[in-house]
Order: sequence, then C-alpha cells, then structure tokens
Amino acid sequence: MSDVAIQVVRLPHAEGLALPAYATEGAAGMDLLAAVTAPLVIAPGGRALVPTGLCIALPAGFELQVRPRSGLALKNGIMLANSPGTIDEDYRGELGIIVLNGGESPFTVERGMRIAQAVVAPVTRAVWQEVPALPATVRGAGGFGSTGRG
Repeated sequence: MSDVAIQVVRLPHAEGLALPAYATEGAAGMDLLAAVTAPLVIAPGGRALVPTGLCIALPAGFELQVRPRSGLALKNGIMLANSPGTIDEDYRGELGIIVLNGGESPFTVERGMRIAQAVVAPVTRAVWQEVPALPATVRGAGGFGSTGRG
C-alpha cells in the first residue's frame, strides 16, 4: 500500500475541524466531517447539501469516491443521493455531500459530525473499440435476474 498526497485548502467555515482521517489501521475510507455553522435538519424524504469546508487537488490519475457511512444508514436511514459520488482530479470547488434522509424521523446534521467517507482510487480511462459483433458468452444478453440466482 502506498500513500497518495492530496493538497487541501480548509475554508473558514471548517476552521477547527479535523482533516479527513482513517479511523483504524485497516480502514479504506476516511471520515468526512460536516462543516455546518448551525444544526441542519433534514426532514424524512428530504435532502440537503452538507458542506465539508474542504477544497482539494488530487494527483493525476486518481479520484475521490464519496460513500455513505453504514452506521448512519442502519440507525437513521441516511443515504447519499449519488452514491458513490466521484470527485474528479480537476475539480477545485468545495466538497459537498448530498445527504438523503430515507428514515422516518427528521435527522439533524451537527457541526463536526462524520457525515460520509472518502476513498481514494486510481482511475482507468477507457478506449471504446467499435466492433461488428461481441464475443459470445453463456449468459448472452440476459439481464435483470436472468441467471436465476436472485
């Protein structure tokens, strides 16, 4: 495993909050904290853009994947509306987390709350090759439950 250096600018509303960090030695994701200046209530079925107060510069060939936190999902029905979200290497704006309340009760986002997790991942670029036909497989064009396994 190798380290990837990510340049970060902390915006004023994130002052005093920790930078993203791994909670354990074997963690793949870093916790992203809510940089709200006041409690933010998300109604059931509602969504909100939660600021992190961070702007980053990823190295070439990497993306930052933003993913939900399993504890918030299980306990409160909190999801990320575009999960996983992708932060491209050339984006320089503030990282914002689109939070969706799929639970039955209002959910309050507090300052410094661990609202999502971020995973740094290498990017592979595709090159499309148009062909007259695709190689045959046993499955063929069957989809949406066609394998009979669920």
